[in-house]
Amino acid sequence: MEEGLVGPRIYSCCKCRNHIALHDDIVSKNFQARTGRAYLFTHAMNVVIGQKEDRQLMTGLHTVADVKCCDCGEVLGWKYERAYDESQKYKEGKFVFERFKIVKDHW
Repeated sequence: MEEGLVGPRIYSCCKCRNHIALHDDIVSKNFQARTGRAYLFTHAMNVVIGQKEDRQLMTGLHTVADVKCCDCGEVLGWKYERAYDESQKYKEGKFVFERFKIVKDHW
């Protein structure tokens, strides 16, 4: 590999380092999960999406599904399937990963 070439900045699973998301797909770093800070992403890769369920979150009622690493099964966050409040609709189809569950790779 030539010196000076830089690949995409990637977030990986904290347990097995499986690639999960690209830095360029971050919508917001101002999300809060039960355990602390979280990031909202437009896309995810190498994950398994669990069953949908309604959850009362800080911003209201949403239909969400847990998101797990496809290699090790670690729960990394959730996917917004439906937002009931009109002001929250922008979250639909997006992924939230808890900051302590993902690590930076290729930075």
